[in-house]
Amino acid sequence: MPGPILEVGDEADDLVLRTVEREDAAFLQRLFADPYGRQALHETSHKSEAEVEEFVEEQVEDDSNAAYFACVDDEDAPFDHPDEDETEVVAFVYASHVDRDRPRLLLWVPEEHRGDGHAVPALELTLRGLFRTYDAHTVGAEVLEGESYVRKAFEAAGFTDEGRGREVRFADGGYQDAVQYGLLREEWDERTGGL
Repeated sequence: MPGPILEVGDEADDLVLRTVEREDAAFLQRLFADPYGRQALHETSHKSEAEVEEFVEEQVEDDSNAAYFACVDDEDAPFDHPDEDETEVVAFVYASHVDRDRPRLLLWVPEEHRGDGHAVPALELTLRGLFRTYDAHTVGAEVLEGESYVRKAFEAAGFTDEGRGREVRFADGGYQDAVQYGLLREEWDERTGGL
C-alpha cells in the first residue's frame, strides 16, 4: 500500500498525496489495463504484474520522475505506511521529467472513483508540490480526445488547451487526437495566491 504522506489537502477535499511503493505494482497494473491510462504513458498494451514492478523500479523510483497516489485516509491512518484498510487510493498522478523546465503529468482515476470529485484536488495537490519542490517554469499534459473525464479535470485545474496532434494514438478501437495542455507557474501563482 502507499507510503508516507507528501502533501495534505484542505478539509473540504479530504485528500493526501502519498508515495508509490514497489508493493503497489498489483494496483498499478490496473492503469496498464485501461486503454486510456496506458496511452498517457505511451504504452500500447497491458502489462503483467512483474512488468509493472519493473516500471515502478525504473520509472517511478527514478529521480527525474515523481509519482503520487491521491488517497482518502481513515481518521486514524498513520503518517507513514498505512494498512490497506486505513487508506483508499482514489487517483494516481505521475510527473515525468521533473528535472526539466516542463514536467509532464498523467492523471489516472480508477473507474470506481470517477465522479467522486477527487481528480481536480489530486492535480492541485500535485501541482502545489511540484512548483514548491522543482524549478519548473511550466507543466504539461497530453490527454486523448476520448478521455473527457481527465480532460475536464486538467481544464478545471487551470490548464490551457495548447493544441492537438490529430489521430496520433490508437485506443479503444480507433485513432484519437492527443490534446496538449499546459500551465505556467505564473498562472498557478495567480490562481492560488502563490501557495
